[in-house]
Amino acid sequence: MAMTLEELKQIDWRDPGRWPLPVRLGVICAFFVVVAAALLYFVVWNSNKEELATLEQRETQLRDEFRTKHAKAVNLELYKQQLVEIEKQFGTQLQQLPRATEMDNLLVDISQSGTQTGLEQTLFEPQPEQNRDFYAERPIKIRLTGNYHQMGDFASTIAALPRIVTLHDINIRTASGKSAGSDQLVMDVTAKTYRYLDEEEIAGARKKQGKK
Repeated sequence: MAMTLEELKQIDWRDPGRWPLPVRLGVICAFFVVVAAALLYFVVWNSNKEELATLEQRETQLRDEFRTKHAKAVNLELYKQQLVEIEKQFGTQLQQLPRATEMDNLLVDISQSGTQTGLEQTLFEPQPEQNRDFYAERPIKIRLTGNYHQMGDFASTIAALPRIVTLHDINIRTASGKSAGSDQLVMDVTAKTYRYLDEEEIAGARKKQGKK
């Protein structure tokens, strides 16, 4: 039974025992609604809050992965062109690595690079080869005596060789002795040459590594 506005005004809200039945029922229903909402928040919402945060983080990661893969898919042709260019450059660099039969000539070229620039060569000592992934590295200990400009010319001559030769552990000091001039220097340097390994050598090196 509906209550009028005048009847609601006449209710003594401080005395719940005398409230009309519809009012008491309405208050009880409202109480249960508030309790149910509180339970829903504290029991259901709070218990799933961590799971929700994890899912949101996972969603962000998936979105980032999608953007990355989408960008790669869009630039796939560009990547293919870059790969072809890299393979060409790699092939060109491989051509600069001598075969085993060419190493002796390369050692002669390195040795002559010092004398051609006017340096006195007092040490030329090739070291044992060290196998890498697909190539072998051969250090050569060299000692040269001469002036600063001659040593610069030596470095330029080495750089101009058709094969890859790098200089390491460079140590330059003033030459000693009565015959040494005021501008004479001694340079100790390790030159490294690189030789391309054939398929049999690569297979043998991998076999040894497997045994180790």
